[in-house]
Amino acid sequence: MPEYIEFNGIGKAYPGVQALKDISFRAGAGKVLALLGENGAGKSTLLKILSGDIQPDEGTIIIDGEEQKFAAPYHAISRGISVIYQDRQLVPGLNVIENIYSGDLPSTRLGLLRKDEMRRTTREIIDAFGLPIDPEELVGGLSVAYQQMVEIMKAYRRDSQIIAFDEPTAPLTDAEISILFRLIRKLRDDGKIVIYVSHRLAEIFQITDEIVVLKDGRLVKTMATPETDEAELIKAMVGRDIGDTYSRLSRNDKLGDVLLEVNNLVTDAVHDVSFTLRKGEIAGFAGLVGAGRTEVVRALFGADHILSGEIKINGKIHKAGSEKASIEQGIALCPEDRKEQGLIMWRSITDNICLPVLDKLKKLLFLDRKKSETLAEKAVERYSIKTPTLDKIVSELSGGNQQKVILGRWTSDLIDTKILILDEPTKGIDVGTKAEVYQMVCDFAKQGIGVIFISSELTEVINVADTIIVMHNGHITGTVKREDATEENVLALAMLD
Repeated sequence: MPEYIEFNGIGKAYPGVQALKDISFRAGAGKVLALLGENGAGKSTLLKILSGDIQPDEGTIIIDGEEQKFAAPYHAISRGISVIYQDRQLVPGLNVIENIYSGDLPSTRLGLLRKDEMRRTTREIIDAFGLPIDPEELVGGLSVAYQQMVEIMKAYRRDSQIIAFDEPTAPLTDAEISILFRLIRKLRDDGKIVIYVSHRLAEIFQITDEIVVLKDGRLVKTMATPETDEAELIKAMVGRDIGDTYSRLSRNDKLGDVLLEVNNLVTDAVHDVSFTLRKGEIAGFAGLVGAGRTEVVRALFGADHILSGEIKINGKIHKAGSEKASIEQGIALCPEDRKEQGLIMWRSITDNICLPVLDKLKKLLFLDRKKSETLAEKAVERYSIKTPTLDKIVSELSGGNQQKVILGRWTSDLIDTKILILDEPTKGIDVGTKAEVYQMVCDFAKQGIGVIFISSELTEVINVADTIIVMHNGHITGTVKREDATEENVLALAMLD
């Protein structure tokens, strides 16, 4: 079992971007080391180098004094390294046993699978982790949280000694996070080397022993977790003291007439939902996971079928039968899952920003490339999207910059957005970019746009929204004004039947 892994002078450059420069630090066995930094700081690049997915331009990885070279992920795995990404590396159509043994199926001399051995070992791991999972169940039928657990069990079965987690709690509830932390502590106590990437600073103090902070591809600070606090970490990450983010917001104090009126909305997932949204108002939707917040806004946008109810925009009936009809009425959605539902990941920044206005960018039968690039340039400048070129594929951008691309799409000069729906807009982005997003939301309201703001972080909703609409089990349980809202009274409403 290795005692340490050392990153020694790691550097990696892409055209126009120095992703990493002279990164050097050590992670020891039996400890959890946090890797922190703003979006674009180089964390994901470093994990890809660790996993063998990409190779560094300079520097080396050293395990117990021995230099390592990983030409492919298989080499890193064979050396006892597992990286557990946000995007799970599982096969939904295979069961838990088959996924845990993926790429390493044990067989007899005759080439037959040792199914009894596979079943027994999987059962032992599940029992050791204390999870209520059936080894024979298809992974596609498991919750996101338990799929995450299968990834961890796969690394455990391989006897991986170095395990890195990339934003593992982003899709999880508080109860599921508790299970995950218990498993991480077990790995730590078993003497594993654990590297943990997260933007949620509260988690860092719960689960880690040491912290490494990156900024703009460079290492700026290393420290022991008990010897620092959130203020110091934020200052190290963003290069300044952002103080009380919410008190610094420049808000809209002039709400207009009723813009959106929803009456008795019913879908397969929500029941008798009614609320109003005024011009320039930020309506925050709060509730526990599964409360129905996302389902409400998907219905408004025309993505989910409406069984009954009425929607009015500026006093006129709106039939939300399709996304196209909603966009024409000025409704825009930045979805919770930006990678699956918000962006075309293999296309460029320009293509993604221009997507809803392609008909306005035509020149005869062809797309006017110059107009398209001008539109994209304005969005990149307006939202400070970090990219060397407009042709950069959005999958290569950080989470925060991907979110900005979606915002740039819906607020361009060629689209008249009246109602902007932001579903978990700060999920997976750093504290500095979060502060930017909060002010952007307030700026949209100042322009007279009605904003629907959904977040699982109660503090965000309470401090950003003018009105907090609380949901539980598919229906609204209460509405609270910002000046009257506390985490206690909003959470109480979120738990009402």
